[in-house]
Amino acid sequence: MRWLKRILGGLIVLITLASLLAVITGHQHLFKAVATTYLVGKTGPSIDEHHIFENRKVEAGTYNPWLISKDFNKKTDENLLKEIEKYDPVAFLVVKDSELVYEKYWKGYDQNSLTNSFSVAKTFVALLIGIAIDEGKIKSINDPVSDYLPEYKNHPELRIKHLLNMSSGINFDEDYKSPFGHMAKAYYGTDLYELNKDYEVTETPGKTWRYLGGNTLILSFILEKATGQTIAEYMSEKIWQPLGAKNAALWNLDNENGREKAYCCFYSNARDFARIGQLIINKGKWNGQTIISEDYLKQAMNYRQGLKDANGKMVDFYGFQLWIGEHKNMRFFYARGIQGQYIITVPEKRLVIVRLGNKRGENLPNYHPVDSVSYTHLTLPTTPYV
Repeated sequence: MRWLKRILGGLIVLITLASLLAVITGHQHLFKAVATTYLVGKTGPSIDEHHIFENRKVEAGTYNPWLISKDFNKKTDENLLKEIEKYDPVAFLVVKDSELVYEKYWKGYDQNSLTNSFSVAKTFVALLIGIAIDEGKIKSINDPVSDYLPEYKNHPELRIKHLLNMSSGINFDEDYKSPFGHMAKAYYGTDLYELNKDYEVTETPGKTWRYLGGNTLILSFILEKATGQTIAEYMSEKIWQPLGAKNAALWNLDNENGREKAYCCFYSNARDFARIGQLIINKGKWNGQTIISEDYLKQAMNYRQGLKDANGKMVDFYGFQLWIGEHKNMRFFYARGIQGQYIITVPEKRLVIVRLGNKRGENLPNYHPVDSVSYTHLTLPTTPYV
């Protein structure tokens, strides 16, 4: 028994030292990360963990139900279904010409089940920036960031558009596999604003595209300053309620009454997520009401941002926090999350595809996950009205 006591004593000492080291080095977020992953049998974030974080409601208003096609769920393509089920789905939905034509759920999920958007939320923030510009609360995408956030006063060259198109030149260390990187600290930490102050502009803005969630966080701080509201409140008032969402959504916070994790963590369901896609298809209008200007959407959907990636490749696949692909000479635009969350729009066919789940395909050389392309490719010929 003496040897067992020595082992236990040694473990206690090691745990104590590790805890002290985490505090001293500014990695307190590791406590929550370990407690909510490895200690409960997981290896990372999941789609069903809004309950382990503080949240702010994105309130819904008057419900505006989807029109249901007369051919709803009458046509199922086995190749499409096989491709969907390859990546552990929980929801797949198709809207054509503003009517729901296909819907399927797995693992006990249904049309009201909340699930994590992950980086799909980045697109929502970009839309809110456009609305704030329409309202005159932000003058232009060319505004210096320092007009709103004085900590960037030494970098007047940094503009809002550089945050929108991921060319800020800020040295966020975004390694999704590192427990010490910016994203891990943002996801499990407790002060997003202070966290972002640790990073600086180290490259000329507007030159190099780097996909970094910290840019979206800065956009959310600008929205807070410009509107005087939290981004959940602004999202509710300007998008969620006008679009007639059925259910209130949840947006994870960094702490109680804190800030939204704007780069991710918006919890809703497939039917309500599809409204964002339909808004894009409708060129910013909903039931005749302008939610966001068509002019801003054109800028957001412009694949010619004049940027190159870190390898010198011309960036023709990204707009304002929005991915851009091409299928059979038709452009499609989509918001996406790390575990295969998609809101895909094909404006030329007035088509919206929403897919939610636990896994996504590998990235192709053009940065598009293979499953995002296959969902679009397989849905187009099987949708009854295409």
